[in-house]
Amino acid sequence: MTDETTGVVVGDDGLARPAWAAVDPLLRDYYDTEWGMPVRDERGLFERLSLEAFQSGLSWATILRKRPAFRAAFRDFDPDVVAAFDDDDRARLLGDAGIVRNRLKIDATIANAQATVTLREAGGLVDFVWGFRPAETPRPATAAEVPTTSPESVALSRALKSAGFRFVGPTTMHALMEATGIVDTHLLGSHRRGSSGVWEATP
Repeated sequence: MTDETTGVVVGDDGLARPAWAAVDPLLRDYYDTEWGMPVRDERGLFERLSLEAFQSGLSWATILRKRPAFRAAFRDFDPDVVAAFDDDDRARLLGDAGIVRNRLKIDATIANAQATVTLREAGGLVDFVWGFRPAETPRPATAAEVPTTSPESVALSRALKSAGFRFVGPTTMHALMEATGIVDTHLLGSHRRGSSGVWEATP
């Protein structure tokens, strides 16, 4: 049942979710267990950053379905391993039908792994990205109120580009911040609002 006012969909289990997470079982499970939960390890954050970059121009469902293949192709997103990828690896990736075979995005992922390794000298990727956590989080009551960028995502994008990262535009970085708990854009009526422990659940 959909609440016409907020766009929240109440499932057969009685739990309220946004429309994008209410139908597809894969997206529903991802929303219920993973999306918006804090990611504070380098490999995990590098994976999320990489997948958000590959998602650009595509649906997240497409990327999520391909995630096992992405993990295999990019050696579980170990930054040290990916940073050492050579032309043979690029050719292997371009020939892998299980992933998104986009040369620019593949090259960007390798470059971003190298930038991640370099960033350790300045405290590491996790502290760097989490350093852009805002003082307050959005409190959207409806899907229309969910922002797609923020001053912090613009600043994070700019800082990452200066550090050598690619495919890290403000919209992509806002999606990363949402997915990893840096901001909470769960709808106020969702059963997941405030579940990350980073932000209060109350409006």
